[in-house]
Amino acid sequence: MAIFGGTLPATRIAVSAIDPMAVTALRTAIAGLASLALLIVLRRPFPPRKLWFQLIVGMLCVGIMFPFLTAFAVKTVDASHGGVVFGAMPIATALVAVLITHERPKPLFWIASIAGAALVVAFALRQGGGALSAGDLLLFAAVAVSAIGYVFSGRLTTQMPGWEVISWALVIALPISLPAAVLTMPADLAQIAPKPWLALLYVALFSQWIGFFAWNAGLAMGGIARVSQMQLLQPFVTFALAAFFNGETITWQIVLFALAVVATVAISTRSRGRATPAVEG
Repeated sequence: MAIFGGTLPATRIAVSAIDPMAVTALRTAIAGLASLALLIVLRRPFPPRKLWFQLIVGMLCVGIMFPFLTAFAVKTVDASHGGVVFGAMPIATALVAVLITHERPKPLFWIASIAGAALVVAFALRQGGGALSAGDLLLFAAVAVSAIGYVFSGRLTTQMPGWEVISWALVIALPISLPAAVLTMPADLAQIAPKPWLALLYVALFSQWIGFFAWNAGLAMGGIARVSQMQLLQPFVTFALAAFFNGETITWQIVLFALAVVATVAISTRSRGRATPAVEG
C-alpha cells in the first residue's frame, strides 16, 4: 500500500519530462524484463494453460491499461486530486469481487458503496468547477481496470505465489511493451533531468512489480475483501508524497473528502455478505 501510494506522485514527475505513452511503455517493459530475469534465474516453469486467461486479463489491466490511463491523467490533474479518486478503489475492487465470487452483500454494502462513489464524483466536480475533466474520466477508468486486475490477480494467488502472478503477467506483456518502448523512446535522452528518470524507475520496479509481491501475497493470506481495506490509508500516503516531492498544496477540502470516502469504504467492506459457491460449468 505504501509503495502504491507513491505511484501518482512519481508518475506526475515522470510525465513532466517524458511523453505519457513512453512512460507507460518503458514502465511495463522494464518491469517485464526484470520479471523475466527473475523467473529464469529461479527456473520457474510456465503456468498451466488453464491460468493463461486470468494472467492475460491481469496483464491487460495492471500491466498496460492502468499505467496508460494514469500517465495521461496526471498530465492534467494533481497527484493529490488523483489520490482522492483512487480512494474509491477498494469499493471498485469489492464490487468486482462480489460479481465474480457470487457474494450476496447486505444492503448497507450497496448504500455505502454508492455513497463513496458519489463523494468521489462530487469531489471531482467541485475541483473541476462543475464539470468532470478529461483527467477525472481517465482516473475513473484507471480505478475500474485496476479493480478487475486486483481481483483476477487475487484469484491466481491460490494457484501460484503472488510474485509469480505479477511476474508472468508482465512477461506476457513483453511482446507489446518492448516494441512500444522502442517506438516511443525519447529522442533527447540526455536532455531529461535525473529526477524524471528516477521517477520512471520507481513506477517500473516498485509500483509495477515489487509492490505486487507483497500485495498479492497479502491477498492470498487475508482474502481480497479484508486486504483491500489496507487501501484506506493509500490516499494519505499519496498526499504526503505529493506535498513533499511535487510541491502540491494539500487543502482541508481534499483531506475532508478523502476522510469521507475512506469512511464509506470502511463501511462497505465490513458489510459484505459471505460468498456463495460458484456453479461449475
